[in-house]
Amino acid sequence: MNPEEIKFDEKGLVPAIIQDATTREVLTLAYMNRESLEKTLESGETWFYSRSRQELWHKGETSGNTQSVVEMKYDCDKDALLVLVNPKGPACHNGTTSCFTGNGNQTNSYEGSYTILETLEKLIIDRDAQRPEGAYTTYLFEKGVDKILKKVGEESAEVIIAAKNRDPEELKWESADLIYHLMVLLVEQKLPFNEVLKVLNERHKK
Repeated sequence: MNPEEIKFDEKGLVPAIIQDATTREVLTLAYMNRESLEKTLESGETWFYSRSRQELWHKGETSGNTQSVVEMKYDCDKDALLVLVNPKGPACHNGTTSCFTGNGNQTNSYEGSYTILETLEKLIIDRDAQRPEGAYTTYLFEKGVDKILKKVGEESAEVIIAAKNRDPEELKWESADLIYHLMVLLVEQKLPFNEVLKVLNERHKK
């Protein structure tokens, strides 16, 4: 992308929509000036211009929640940017994955969102590190990889049976069990779940 092509407004700014490259969830809306756009292109991480502080800021500089740029696009008028990123942690300063959190009319905060997967992974990582007594996840880690693999196999079989029986309610619960045990396995193997999502994203591009 050539910054010279972008049509900045009278204040020298252009709106930038930040979107998760894997889940396609819109994370935030920010603004860039020419310098922050150039820094974003050079560094491969998002830089913005704060209208309130009137200064550049590097996303994640203090929190560690950086955003690695996967792709950048501009709209047909060249006066708005779409930035696809791989986020390292929450996008919002409130600690949520996205700044767009809905309102009181939202019936289910998890509906249509992948936030729960990130939350679950963090919980499993914490269980592995702390090993609280009596926790099922602690039990799995202490029993080791063979036990975890056995549970993944068992839950896979349960999913197959539920699907074969055309039982959507049972399939829902067994699928949740399978995903949980698979994520325990990934943590045991030191493989971040985001790496799996990256593979899916790459396949989608093809």
